[in-house]
Amino acid sequence: MAGLLNIGLTGLNAAQAQLLTTGHNITNAGVEGYHRQTVIQTSNTPQFTGVGFFGQGTQVSAVTRSYSQYLENQVLTSSARLSEFTAYNSQISQINNLLADSTSGLSPVMEGFFAGVQEMASNPTSVAARQSLISSAQALVSRFQTMDARLAEIRQGTEGEIASTVTQINMFAGAIAEMNQRIAQAQVAGPSVAANDLLDQRDQLVAELNKLVKVNTVTENDGSMSVFMGSGQGLVVGGTVNQLAAVRDANDPQRSAIALMAENGAPTVLPENLLSGGTLGGLLGFRRESLDVAQNTLGLIAVGIAEAFNAQHQLGVDLDGVLGGQFFSLPDPALKPAITSATVSIENYAQLTAADYMLEWDGAAYSMRAVGGASIPLTLQVDGSYSGGGINIAISTPPPADFPTTGLLIQPTRNAAANIGVAITDPRKIAAGDPVSVAPGNYTGAVTDRIKGLKTLSVDGIDANADGKADFSPMTLSFAANTFTASAGTIERYDTATGTWVAGGAYNPATDSTGVRFRVTDGTAPNEYAFEFTAVGAWASGESMVFSPTAAGVADNRNAVALGALQTAKTMLNGGSGATATFQSVYAQMVTQVGNKTREVQVNQAAQESLLTQATDARDALSGVNLDEEAANLVRYQMAYQSAARVMNVAQTLFDELLAIGR
Repeated sequence: MAGLLNIGLTGLNAAQAQLLTTGHNITNAGVEGYHRQTVIQTSNTPQFTGVGFFGQGTQVSAVTRSYSQYLENQVLTSSARLSEFTAYNSQISQINNLLADSTSGLSPVMEGFFAGVQEMASNPTSVAARQSLISSAQALVSRFQTMDARLAEIRQGTEGEIASTVTQINMFAGAIAEMNQRIAQAQVAGPSVAANDLLDQRDQLVAELNKLVKVNTVTENDGSMSVFMGSGQGLVVGGTVNQLAAVRDANDPQRSAIALMAENGAPTVLPENLLSGGTLGGLLGFRRESLDVAQNTLGLIAVGIAEAFNAQHQLGVDLDGVLGGQFFSLPDPALKPAITSATVSIENYAQLTAADYMLEWDGAAYSMRAVGGASIPLTLQVDGSYSGGGINIAISTPPPADFPTTGLLIQPTRNAAANIGVAITDPRKIAAGDPVSVAPGNYTGAVTDRIKGLKTLSVDGIDANADGKADFSPMTLSFAANTFTASAGTIERYDTATGTWVAGGAYNPATDSTGVRFRVTDGTAPNEYAFEFTAVGAWASGESMVFSPTAAGVADNRNAVALGALQTAKTMLNGGSGATATFQSVYAQMVTQVGNKTREVQVNQAAQESLLTQATDARDALSGVNLDEEAANLVRYQMAYQSAARVMNVAQTLFDELLAIGR
C-alpha cells in the first residue's frame, strides 16, 4: 500500500507544481518582459522485480522559461533602431518646421532685401529709397539671427537630452550589475536551476538599456551577463559597471562627447560613429549629420551675402563721391579652443562649404581636413600664413605652445548667422555710383554710342590722396589704326574663345561693332585699380574718350545695379570649376536636404515599427502567455491533482480493508 500511496503523492506534488506555474503565468501575463514558464516532469526511477519494472511515480525535474536567444536578439535589434529613428525624427522635425515655414524662413527677407536694392537702383538720389534698403538689410540680419537662435535652442536641447540619456544608461547598467549578483546568489545550485523571474527582470533591464544605446550581451558560466556597446567597450562585466559620462569635447567646450570612465576617473572619449542605435545614437547622429550642417549652411549664406555685398559695395561711391565701405559686419571664423597665437579670416567665401575644419600638426607640417570629410590642401603664403578651403590661417611654424594636441577646430561659418550685422547707418553712405566716369574727348556723339557697361573692377590705389575718394588722373582712350591706346596704364581685350584677358587694344569696327570688352589697369602692384568697358559702334580714327573720377554719385546707379545683380549671380560653392550656386539656391538646397532627411527618417521609423512588431510577435508566439491555453491547463492540472488524490484515496481504502481483515 505504501508504494501506491507514494505514487499518488508524487502525482499530487507534480500536479500542484503545474497548477502553481500555470497560475504564475496567468497573473504575469501582462508583465513586460515576462516569459512563459513550464514545468518539466519526468518519471521516477522504476523498481525492478522478478517479473519486470514497476513505476515509482513522477517528479518535477525543472521549471524552465520559454526563451529563444535568436528571437530576443531580433527584438533588441529592431528596438534599438526604432529608438534611434524616433529620437532623430523628434529633433530634425523641429528644423524642418523652421525651414519649411514660408513666412518665417529666409527666402522672403532675402527677396525683400534685394527688392530694396532694385528700388534704390531705380532712384539712386532718393534718400527714402536708401533708408528703405537699410531697413530691409536690418530685417534680413534679424531673420538670420532669429533662425540661428532657434537652431541654438535645438542644440542646447539636444545636448541636454544626450546628458540625460547617459545618466539613464548608467542607471540601467548599475541595475543589471546588481541583478547579476542576485542571480548568482539565487542559482547556487548551478545554472541548470534557473532563477526564471530574475532572468526575466534582467532581460527587461537589458531591453530598456538597448533602447538608449545598442548593446550586445554575453552570458557567462556563472550565470552573470556582460553587456558591451560600440566596438566592444564593456559597460557591465559581471558585477562591475563602467560608467559613461557626457564630458566637454576637447575642441569644442559647448559640445558633449561620450566618454567611458576608468576606475581612477580618467575619461576615454569614444568616437561617435561607434555609438550607434538607441536614443543616444539618434541624438548624436542628428547633431552630427543635420544640426551642424543646418547651422553651418545658414552661416554660409550669411557669409556669402555679406562678403559679396561688401566687395561690390566697396567698388562704388556714395552721394558725396566717397568710396564705399563695409555694408555688413561679419565675425571672423571661430577657433576652438580659442588660442591667441592664431587668427583666421575668410579669404574666398566661394570655396567655403558647410563643413568645419580641423587643423593638425604631425610633427613636421600642418595639415587640414574637413571634419568628417576629405583633406584640404594648404598653401604657404609669402607672409608665412596658410591658405586653403577659402580661409587664411595666420599661425607660426612650428606650432605655438598653446596649440592643442588634438588639433585646432576651425568653424568658418558656425557663428556667422548669429553675429552678422548692418555696418552702415547713414543712407547717404550707400555706394550706388561707380568711381569711374566717362565723357567724350575728341567725339561729338553720345557716349553710349561708343562706350557701354563701364564698371570698376578694383579700387586698390585709386585713392591717391587718402581722402576716401577716387583721385586718379584722367585717362584718355584713343582709337587709331583699328587699335585702342590708353594714355596711362595697360589695356587688355577679353578673348571669348579662351575666357581670358590678352594684352592689346585691337578693335575692328567692321567686325567688332556689336561689342568687345576691354580692361584698363593702372597703378603700381599690388595697388592697381582697374575698370572695364564694352566698346561698340563704328569707331573712327582720331576719336577718343576720357575716363575720370566720379565727383559725386548723385544720379549714378551703376554700382547699385551691380549690387542687385548679386541676387541671381552664381557666387558660391566653387569646387574648383567655378561658382555653381546663388544665395537662394544654397538655401533651397539646405531646405531640400533637411526635408529629404526628415522624410527618410520618418520612413525608416515606420519600417522599424513594422519590423519590431513582427519580431515581437515571433517572440511572443514562443514566450508569451496564452490565457486560453493556460485556462485549459488549469482544468487539466486540476483533474490531474484530483486523480492523484484519488490514487491516494484508493491506497487508503485498501489499507483500511487490510486492517479490517486483521481485526
